[in-house]
Amino acid sequence: MHGEVEAGPNAVLAFAREGYTFGRVSPGELAGTLTYSGFWNMARKYWRMGSYEMYRSLSKGAFVQALQRLVPVLRSEDVTRGGAGVRAQAVNPDGTMVDDFRIIAEADAVHVLNAPSPGATASIAIGRHISGMAAEAFGLK
Repeated sequence: MHGEVEAGPNAVLAFAREGYTFGRVSPGELAGTLTYSGFWNMARKYWRMGSYEMYRSLSKGAFVQALQRLVPVLRSEDVTRGGAGVRAQAVNPDGTMVDDFRIIAEADAVHVLNAPSPGATASIAIGRHISGMAAEAFGLK
């Protein structure tokens, strides 16, 4: 094969906010997830997909097999484990995922509650929007 094949991303539940490895567990953060009704409502809808994604993340063979649907000549030895990233996903109490930015301004803070893509977080327009909200919230105009 010529060049490198970099595959991803997939989405699996992390057991910690900084859970860059499967074994990284924060009991308090995990408890927060497990006691939130929105998690369970989402899990009821997507348990099959979530279970498969977790299995595929932990099994190199399953991951390669899934990739071979796109690149049939790919072999197990062509694939090496890469690093992991963590991206928070806001979930509403009814279990629906928040698909867009959710930004809330208060008297003393502007909260970016959902940032759906790394590219979008670097957007100049979104930065201007947030700075405008901050200027208004903090009386900086």
